[in-house]
Amino acid sequence: MTLPAPSLPLAALCTILLSACMQATGGPQGRRPGAIPMEPRATVVTSDSVPEVAGFSSAVKVGLTLYLSGQVALDSSARLVGPEDLRAQTRQSLGNLIRLVRSARGLPGDVVKLTVYVAGLGPESAQTIRDVSAEVFAERPAPAITIVGIESLPLPGMLVAVDGVAVLRGEFADRERVGSR
Repeated sequence: MTLPAPSLPLAALCTILLSACMQATGGPQGRRPGAIPMEPRATVVTSDSVPEVAGFSSAVKVGLTLYLSGQVALDSSARLVGPEDLRAQTRQSLGNLIRLVRSARGLPGDVVKLTVYVAGLGPESAQTIRDVSAEVFAERPAPAITIVGIESLPLPGMLVAVDGVAVLRGEFADRERVGSR
């Protein structure tokens, strides 16, 4: 059994529909000629007041997401703040993290996830981390926090390192951002 060949109007209609689909998706490559690629580009974020550690980026921004490397309790002169003082070191580490968020044009409330690495973690040190984090991140909802006990950190007397993720609210300054810097 043979089917009749499609009439010319049906073939023309199929060609038009197929052509319209190709234009909407940008053709077989999925992109119109001259279109800007939509792949996110990573940019490194730094702050003059946060010391950089050789070999890795302090923060990397992809789109509106900022990935923050482990921030430690070093001041702008790369000196350890409060040796053996977990409260002071946590405050400095979180302060460094927030300075990087601000350098990416974000606010502390943009931080959505923190991982805190604590040398010699115990119940009292976990409570100290929670208390200082609540002071620093007063805006609600507070970031999700994971506290991990570790054996040691690179410098003697260093007790804490904090990494995190921030989802920035927007690329352009608004009144709230301009006034909060």
